[in-house]
Amino acid sequence: MSTTSEMRARIRSDIDLARALMLVRRYAEEKGFPEIPVAQLCTAASELGRNILKYAGQGTLKVKTVHEARGTGIELEVKDQGPGIEDIEAALRDHVSTGGTLGLGLPGVKRMMDTFHIESKPGRGTRVVVRKWR
Repeated sequence: MSTTSEMRARIRSDIDLARALMLVRRYAEEKGFPEIPVAQLCTAASELGRNILKYAGQGTLKVKTVHEARGTGIELEVKDQGPGIEDIEAALRDHVSTGGTLGLGLPGVKRMMDTFHIESKPGRGTRVVVRKWR
């Protein structure tokens, strides 16, 4: 898969997620991102991918380069057609979980990334877009 414009991966299993994380790492490194932002991108992709597997069973991850006045960034977009999130505000608070976890995934991703956008409709799925700037 070329990393010149964007990379897409289907997430249906732990193996798919592991492969997607390797691709995110390679993509960010090839775009010249420093070690810490690369690790943050991989951590965000892992958390968001885990949510796909836990709550929706399958979904997609897209990675692309974005250019704005502030510089060059990498955007991660994850989408699924799962049950959606009833209360997004609650889901973004630390230690709130409907899945028996610590409830730190989404709030941690939001803190780690430079931009964070989430849309979700119960019964229709969830879409999260995050960006990290170089």
